[in-house]
Amino acid sequence: MDDTERLIQLINGGYSCISIVTHEEKEVLEITRQAAMGLRLPMLIWSVGLGVREGLLAESDAVADTGMPAAALCYLGKLENKTLCVTLDIAEHLKDDITRRIFRDTLERMERSDSLLVMIDSKNQLPPVIKSYTLSFNISLPDERDIEKLIVDTLQKIHRKKPIEVGISRKGMEAIISNLRGLTRRQAEQLIRDTVIDDNRFDDEDVNRVIAGKRRMIQSDGLLEFIQTPLDLDEIGGMNNLKKWLKLRKNAFGNDAAGFGLTAPRGILMLGIQGAGKSLCAKAVATAWRQPLLRLDPSVLYNSYIGESENNLRKALKQTEMMAPVILWIDEIEKGFASAASQSTDGGLSKRMFGTLLTWMQDHEMPVFVIATANDVEALPPELLRKGRFDEIFFVGLPDVQARKMIFCIHLKKRSRDPEKFDLEKLVNASNGYSGAEIEQAVLSALYHAYEDNKAELNTEGLIKALKDSPPLSVTMREKVEYLCFWAEGRCVPAD
Repeated sequence: MDDTERLIQLINGGYSCISIVTHEEKEVLEITRQAAMGLRLPMLIWSVGLGVREGLLAESDAVADTGMPAAALCYLGKLENKTLCVTLDIAEHLKDDITRRIFRDTLERMERSDSLLVMIDSKNQLPPVIKSYTLSFNISLPDERDIEKLIVDTLQKIHRKKPIEVGISRKGMEAIISNLRGLTRRQAEQLIRDTVIDDNRFDDEDVNRVIAGKRRMIQSDGLLEFIQTPLDLDEIGGMNNLKKWLKLRKNAFGNDAAGFGLTAPRGILMLGIQGAGKSLCAKAVATAWRQPLLRLDPSVLYNSYIGESENNLRKALKQTEMMAPVILWIDEIEKGFASAASQSTDGGLSKRMFGTLLTWMQDHEMPVFVIATANDVEALPPELLRKGRFDEIFFVGLPDVQARKMIFCIHLKKRSRDPEKFDLEKLVNASNGYSGAEIEQAVLSALYHAYEDNKAELNTEGLIKALKDSPPLSVTMREKVEYLCFWAEGRCVPAD
């Protein structure tokens, strides 16, 4: 069913108050109009700027003295015939005690006349008592067929106003359609207009413009962040077991693999010491598998308004699915759902959020590979560690001798230094207990000192001094690091 059919089904099901929280007001109004016409119902629309007016006509006069929400609600409550009533951004006004009381009285009267109310709001700010009367309705994002039609319709609109040249190949068109997934119809249309406006052309070169534009849109939303992934797995020292695991499953996402009987990998959980390279691995996997990487910071999901946090999570997960195949990196997952592992102090919000995430991880069908990283195992809810949530749980510990040697070589080469000119054996011995991030910082620190010393050449002694001047986490937090390593033994697969 499309959105109009779903809305009609809810209306026929007897729901008298429906809440739609969206920025796509124009699209939702059209869906509501189609539902009203399909049910042969009159339709009225209210907004604080225009008052109550006819909803099925392009132009109509407003009912006198209905601009204020209380007056408009009183008017709607007196309707005698079954009517589909729509309010625009009324949630903010319902914070007022009197208006809220009138709303409840109006809703009761509308139920007697068999009328119904559809509230379209840009923010999820309904008071709890009003929320208890309402059913939430979410509009769907366009699928590939919808997107292709939208592209064609948008190009035709542009061409009627100002001629444009269309010279895109089928392959280019498919790439643009794929990269417009996860956007609303309004966002997709705006992105197409933006790609055409510069040169009055629509061709294969616009693929990169669409990708860049989509990245800007996703980041402006604030829930998901596009991550640039120039890293390659070869740029990460050690982690041989993890690299083998990833290489073995690299080609398991296609139809050929499914035909062979394989199911696409669903995700991994990477536990370990801070700075050991978990975040680097998330970026490197995206590059190795040639898939886009989205970062979800759980802390940004939380909102002071009731229901908005859960809505943010559902929105982020739905958007992720529509952009599949994609890699979703949930960074420091324990910080976002810490209260779910203990006695909740937030009214059960963390537990509800965590339950929503677990259900999605278990049930989602789109090819989304989840990489969750965590530093504090004690803060993780035990349900997350149960087999089946992730394909594998890796422990990223401190790098061994060979890994530290490789890490030094990587960071020296990055800074145009020849590793052969350094005593790597001394550096490896001096860096025992250091993480990859700490080794990198030691290289940078030694470079700063060399530059300050009349741009002296970087040498082994300078690197060793930089290491000694900055004790590693395994020393400053020895007990916690030792406990973490002890806990992981036998419970996780060593990444190296």
